[in-house]
Amino acid sequence: MYAKWMIAWETALTTRDENRVERPLEWGFEWLADLGGTEAAASVERGEQTSFAAMAGLNATLAVDPQRTFSYRTPTDFRVERHFPALYPTNVRPETLQQEREYRRQAEAGELRKAPYLRFTSAVRTPHAENDLVNARWYESPEKSVRPGEPRRPRQAMIIMPQWNADAISHNVFGAMFNRFGISCLRLSKPYHDVRRPAELERSDYAVSANIGRTLAACRQAVADVRSCVDWLEQQGYEQIGVLGTSLGSCYAFIAAATDPRLRVCAFNHASTYFGDVVWTGQSTRHIRAAFERAGLTQDQVRELFLAISPMAYMDLYAAHPKRSLVVYAPWDLTFRVEFSREVVRSFEARGVDFVAKVLPCGHYTTGETPYKYLDGWYIGSFIYQAFKKLAGDWHPESSRSAESQDHVTPEGLVES
Repeated sequence: MYAKWMIAWETALTTRDENRVERPLEWGFEWLADLGGTEAAASVERGEQTSFAAMAGLNATLAVDPQRTFSYRTPTDFRVERHFPALYPTNVRPETLQQEREYRRQAEAGELRKAPYLRFTSAVRTPHAENDLVNARWYESPEKSVRPGEPRRPRQAMIIMPQWNADAISHNVFGAMFNRFGISCLRLSKPYHDVRRPAELERSDYAVSANIGRTLAACRQAVADVRSCVDWLEQQGYEQIGVLGTSLGSCYAFIAAATDPRLRVCAFNHASTYFGDVVWTGQSTRHIRAAFERAGLTQDQVRELFLAISPMAYMDLYAAHPKRSLVVYAPWDLTFRVEFSREVVRSFEARGVDFVAKVLPCGHYTTGETPYKYLDGWYIGSFIYQAFKKLAGDWHPESSRSAESQDHVTPEGLVES
């Protein structure tokens, strides 16, 4: 009875928004031009291979060379600006639009305070100028005073990425929560989300869609943005850094952590192995699956088309560097199906990853509902607190690396110091 009730509730939440748009399949080779997309498209035009074969082959090539695929240059225009918080809703339900109007009224009436936001130009560029201006709300935790003779505590920070189609307020509560632990936070707006969303969109459709190349490019941009935030945090003197991702943010966070060993504390709030499996089986992506089915594609083929942004492709790389990990999943998840989450757990176990798994008695969307959101917050908050506490206990000032000494791979494959 509980399972039937939960599935009905989850289904109601995933079908209440009526502004999901089904768009036709587009291969989008041009979005990956600097990674071989131009050559792949040319081979299709010459009749040497089909569009599917070319895109699947490009994914396979990208997946075996993640340091090239997700390379970036550290931005040079970091700055902290103050702005009024705004909602940027992704649905047109009356209560949401009323909440947006209330934020505007409070700002105009002087009842709302401006908040600090980290801004910089993304290392990965797109045709949308607003999307290329990275935005991250900054929750700075004041440094605690140290008594004479007491060792200095390392400065710690988290990068937070909410779910697909999150508004600009979603997950901000984690910033305040982690501040109580003495941990500073950047709540990152993902590509095509909230203030970064192009004007022609109501939802963050360009982040995940039937345009294969654009979806891959959005993940590539998100990973570069996370790693750029790590660069900035190190420039501010932070020595221990982690990442929290929910749903789509979990996928982005995983690949960022796999390609950047500086991310030592990783929390994945809902997790899956293959991006294409989630797109094919998830209730919230049924409109994207419809486009693929109209084009005659199968689930196995869609899995190949999104291999380069699938966490499963980078499991070995993720396990290669020490980090503490949390996986939260739910048995009645109709978006990230439970069998995919359990596959993540088995993959971690097989590779000896240091992790904790927590199971919520709900689904994907119901995670944000009472009482489950409080249980989820407890799992995440207690894990972050304990993981950073252990990191601090193992820390020695002489072993920390400054931002100036951190190496990363550039688009040209050069190592910069």
